[in-house]
Amino acid sequence: MVETMREGWTELEGWTDPEQSVAKEAFERAYGRAVERLVTALRDRAAALHSAESVWQLHDYLSIERHTMEGRFDFRLDGILFVFASLVKDDLLTIDELAGLDAEKLAKIAAMSRF
Repeated sequence: MVETMREGWTELEGWTDPEQSVAKEAFERAYGRAVERLVTALRDRAAALHSAESVWQLHDYLSIERHTMEGRFDFRLDGILFVFASLVKDDLLTIDELAGLDAEKLAKIAAMSRF
């Protein structure tokens, strides 16, 4: 079972309740996919362990990934459209999974995801 991010959520000012539900569901879905990718990468790296140095490299990799994920999956209004665009760009989310958001928000996310 994929863990959830519910405890870190804040209400998005200016977003309707239905939009917030769509956003939270999409955000959680993307988080689950990111965790699945990390687990797959970790299994591959663990299978290649052959020395103490490779263990420390794995440790460093996990530290970086944890820092990246904790920063990326912070559900707050500041920059949320950029976060969604980044998730779309990295194939952790699709624009279709954001259906229900205001058309202007969707257009911004779609445009930013192309860069």
